[in-house]
Amino acid sequence: MEPLVQIALDFVNLNRALKVAEAAAAGGADWLEAGTPLIKSEGLDCLRALRRRFPQKTLVADMKIMDVGRIESESAFKAGANVVCVLGVADDSTIKECVEAAKNYGGRVMVDLLGVSDPTRRAMELEKMGIDYIGMHTSIDEQMRG
Repeated sequence: MEPLVQIALDFVNLNRALKVAEAAAAGGADWLEAGTPLIKSEGLDCLRALRRRFPQKTLVADMKIMDVGRIESESAFKAGANVVCVLGVADDSTIKECVEAAKNYGGRVMVDLLGVSDPTRRAMELEKMGIDYIGMHTSIDEQMRG
């Protein structure tokens, strides 16, 4: 499988996010991620706007789900997301609810290992739950500290 390019739209302004998404798509980005700051500042309408503008792109909703996995996942899928992000530190029941919602909507689940103390062990547990992707990144706050 060839590597995919995912662009995180971690903005608080939808117009700015759309401009960056246009440039990223033109440059060959495969996946567009509605980042947590964008979703929290613009609501799920940002997903609808991205889906209208980029109907063929894979749209990731970085919801950072910690609870009510089914409700949050369904909301994102209904708004146009293909992939939802749940935190790996969430309870197993929350992650399983996300997986069930994804099955119902033809979506996928990415689990973010941010803050997980034993990522290798947790990744093996997550695989058994039926998740689709594992994400690993350094938080913006940590990056800013250097």
